[in-house]
Amino acid sequence: MTDATPPAEVPSPAPPAVKDHGRAGRDLKAAVASAVVLLSAIGASLYFWKPAFMLIVAAAVVVAVWELRKGMLAKGIDLPEQPLMIGGVVMVVVAFVSGAEALVTATAVTALVVMLWLLRRGIDGYVKNATASVFTLIYLPFLGSFVALMLAEGGLNGGGLDDDGVAGIITFIVVTIASDIGGYVAGVLFGKHPMAPVISPKKSWEGFAGSLLACLGVGWALVVYLLDGEWWVGLCLGLIAVVMATLGDLCESVIKRDLGIKDMSQVIPGHGGLMDRLDSLLATIAPIWLLLHYAVFS
Repeated sequence: MTDATPPAEVPSPAPPAVKDHGRAGRDLKAAVASAVVLLSAIGASLYFWKPAFMLIVAAAVVVAVWELRKGMLAKGIDLPEQPLMIGGVVMVVVAFVSGAEALVTATAVTALVVMLWLLRRGIDGYVKNATASVFTLIYLPFLGSFVALMLAEGGLNGGGLDDDGVAGIITFIVVTIASDIGGYVAGVLFGKHPMAPVISPKKSWEGFAGSLLACLGVGWALVVYLLDGEWWVGLCLGLIAVVMATLGDLCESVIKRDLGIKDMSQVIPGHGGLMDRLDSLLATIAPIWLLLHYAVFS
């Protein structure tokens, strides 16, 4: 009787290497390419027929609700995505067509419909799911609807830089991007002192200073030369943008850390999820609309 030779162990495959993007924290080439595509679509819709831009906003609301529901499932929170998506699109359209008062009514009605919708699931988890649903309603479609309010400043049709609504949207987007780029460049080059290490380790005070300088300069230039407004409005715009964009980014970082996820999804190459790019925009749009509505467009 011969001894059996034990089978040779097959080494387990090594885990795929995670590409290190350095201090940038992202695939810069993919991020730039995605940004160019998105900004081109936005620019074309605003130039040729601005109601087409509302289709982009409505689509963004739907995708953002899907992403947030997907993330919250990790904590056992199940958002009713159908009424949130449909109600969110209705809120955006109502804000564009009928203004702020109609938006408030549409938001209240949508919240009520969502709570009634959840009754179908029974008692277990009702308060948790209803609370998260109302939070989602305010965070995504309600804040996103201020984009529609801004665009409606120049009427429901038209386009081009001569349209107040289009100029307002361009100002809002560019000054928020300036915050992101200014903070990114200053943070990569000089960042040494973390702003909120527990929430967002890569965000530094040096990056915030870069965002501040970029927003003040870009805000002043856009208000004075694009909107024909007063110089002090431009500085106020820049200050509002940098504070709210930073807070918006930190809030989304807290949400992701609480849910235990790195990115909301991977729908935008180099950026992660749509929510990973909307965080600053959602936080800045409402106060910027208020400032421009009463200090420039009135």
